[in-house]
Amino acid sequence: MHILAAVFIVVTAFVTATLSGVFGMAGGLVLMGALALVLPVSAAFVTHGVLQLFANGWRAVLHARHVRWDIVGWYAAASLLAGLLVALISFVPSKGLLYLALGLVPGLVWLPKTWLRLDAAKPIHALASGFMVTGLNLLAGVAGPLLDIFFVRTVLTRHAIVATKAATQVFAHLAKIVVYGAPLLTTSSQDMPPWQIFAVAIPLSMCGTWVGGKILDRMTDVDFKSWTKWIVTGVGVVYLIQAAQLFMRGGG
Repeated sequence: MHILAAVFIVVTAFVTATLSGVFGMAGGLVLMGALALVLPVSAAFVTHGVLQLFANGWRAVLHARHVRWDIVGWYAAASLLAGLLVALISFVPSKGLLYLALGLVPGLVWLPKTWLRLDAAKPIHALASGFMVTGLNLLAGVAGPLLDIFFVRTVLTRHAIVATKAATQVFAHLAKIVVYGAPLLTTSSQDMPPWQIFAVAIPLSMCGTWVGGKILDRMTDVDFKSWTKWIVTGVGVVYLIQAAQLFMRGGG
C-alpha cells in the first residue's frame, strides 16, 4: 500500500472516531466513504468494520454507565438474524452504488417524526432496529441515520443515546467483518491494508473516541440533535455528487 494511502487511513480513523464520539454516527458515514476512495469495496467494508468495532466498543466502555443494556440485548438478537440472511445473498455493491447508498441514507434524518413512531426503548422496536440497521449496514456500509430514527423519540439523554448506539453498533460491525471478511480470508487477496496500519489506526480511533466524549460533555441535548442532522446531510450531498461522477464515468 502506498504510504500516502496508509497515512490517509490512519488520520481519517482518528478524525472520524472523534466525530462519532460527539455525534454518535457521523464519523462512520465519513469513514466509509473515505475508505472506499483508497480500497476495493469489500476491503473497505472490512476495514471500516474493524476500525468502527474498536471505536464503538471503546465508546461504549467509556460511557458504560449510560448504556441501556436491555435495548442492546434485543438489538443483538435481531442483528444476528440479519447477518445470516445477508450472508446468504453474497451481494457486494459497486463503488457507484455504494456512494449512492451513502448519499441517500442521511435523508432518513429528515423524515417527519409523525411518520414513524419508533422508540428503541420498546423491545419490539429494538428488535426491528437490530434487523433493519444491521441489514442496511451490510448493504450500504453504514446505517447511522436509520438507527437514529429509533432514538429520536426516546427520553434518553445525549450520553445515553451515544453510549447505547455505540454498544449496538459493535454487533453491526462484527456482522460486517464476518460477512465480508470471510471471503477475503479464503482467497489470496492483497486488498486489505497491512496489519501495521490497524496497529496504529485502532489506538488512534480509541483516542479520537475519548476526545469526542470530552466535546460531547460541553454540548447541550438540543445542539447535539441539531448538529447531527446537518452534518450527516452535508456528507450525504457530497456522496451523491461522487456517485453521479462515477456513473457518468461508467464506474458505477
